Amino acid sequence: MKILKFAIILCDGLVVLLGLAFAFAYLFRPEFMSYHAVAVHETWADVDPGFQILIIALMRVSGGGFLAISVAIMMLLYQFHKYEKVWPVTAIFFIGQSILIPTLYATLLVKNHTGANPPWIAAAAAIGLLLIGWILALIRKNRIKG
Repeated sequence: MKILKFAIILCDGLVVLLGLAFAFAYLFRPEFMSYHAVAVHETWADVDPGFQILIIALMRVSGGGFLAISVAIMMLLYQFHKYEKVWPVTAIFFIGQSILIPTLYATLLVKNHTGANPPWIAAAAAIGLLLIGWILALIRKNRIKG
């Protein structure tokens, strides 16, 4: 039973680390990412100042969203660790998907229409990790009952 609990915490914990990495990248980066430059075929210096403000604002909102979701997942993961109930892992799955599915969609949209290579694999991997964690929590719950 301990191995399943460890695996659940590992899967969801990796998503927290990914989320925090993206949060801080988007919250504190002073200009757009390299794949943004490829997508718009311009360097940061060549982008109109009004669009620079808009892009930075959107990056800050994205970073804030990743930070909020990561903190929520950490709090729920603590609840799972402490009380060993399945509901926190279920909440983690659905809360995580609320940012990861739109992120995957947006990154694939950029990839398929611009030739840029945004981090769509990270979003897809995080979706998979949350799904694995949730399935393991359900399996663990059924083993404890049985």
